Amino acid sequence: MKKRVSMTINGAAYPCYPTMGAMLRYKDLTGKEVTEIKGGELSELCKYLWCCVVSASKREGKEFPLTLEDFADNVDLDMLRDWQASITAETE
Repeated sequence: MKKRVSMTINGAAYPCYPTMGAMLRYKDLTGKEVTEIKGGELSELCKYLWCCVVSASKREGKEFPLTLEDFADNVDLDMLRDWQASITAETE
């Protein structure tokens, strides 16, 4: 079983990992597939990360109250890089 990553936002821990639902949410939000995200597109990575948190939270029955903008206001580049590294490490 793959490691389930979580992230802490405003003192609350939320599950954060890729699901098919996250990929569908990203496609609905942006009109692009997740596979089209390039490494330097930080705004696109932030959108996908939000989709992962929303989907994983729904899957685990945890309420996630933040809009994309509220989420982005509370996530910094280090959090984004740490998440990206943890996801990349799982797939290698």
